[in-house]
Amino acid sequence: MFPATASSDSFTTEELLSGFEKTVFGLEYRSWSWRPYQVKKFMRPVQFYIHSLSSRDRTPTVHRFIREIGNRVGGLTTAIAADPSNANFEVYVVDRAQYEQVVKRDIYKSDRARVPGRCLVRVVSGRNGIKRSAAVIVSDEGEFLFKRCLVEELLQGLGPMNDDEALVHSVFNDSSRHSRFTVFDQIIMNMLYDPRIRPGMSRRQTQDILPLVVRDARRRVR
Repeated sequence: MFPATASSDSFTTEELLSGFEKTVFGLEYRSWSWRPYQVKKFMRPVQFYIHSLSSRDRTPTVHRFIREIGNRVGGLTTAIAADPSNANFEVYVVDRAQYEQVVKRDIYKSDRARVPGRCLVRVVSGRNGIKRSAAVIVSDEGEFLFKRCLVEELLQGLGPMNDDEALVHSVFNDSSRHSRFTVFDQIIMNMLYDPRIRPGMSRRQTQDILPLVVRDARRRVR
């Protein structure tokens, strides 16, 4: 239900290189503790745990999309953890009335925390890659918002943290109407999780190898 049907040949190499630069080397919400212009990615299997807090149980849909990510992104292993203590990516599915409280209590652990956006993800990263992520997805404001938030926040929690209005084929664009894992974004994710792309790399350090990474990512996305 989530993958798009376009071909990996629908985009030029220049479009994909630009998309990688815009999503990977930037942050939608800036913080002094971040180095935004460096690669962020998990270097170990991503264990998800779903906190189903909304009036409607969305767990089967979330699980399907997590499996879809693992199937479509080379170099990335996803699994469902049986216990939150074993997870490094927690997903809170909430109704709108719960959103602010969950963000403050479970994501930022501060009553004074700012609560941005209609849904969000927080990523904690270090020199050796992302340590853990946590996303909050709103369930009760329509199917489009739920699916859009699910796809965007889970993918961003895996590393490509920035949105850009120029990315018309991508969910990493708050002005787009995509609510599925588009082919464009599948290629970007396969580029990011290529083993030649390492956490902490700068834009300059990736420039020489990215054309080869694009070529190989296209082959994986069919």
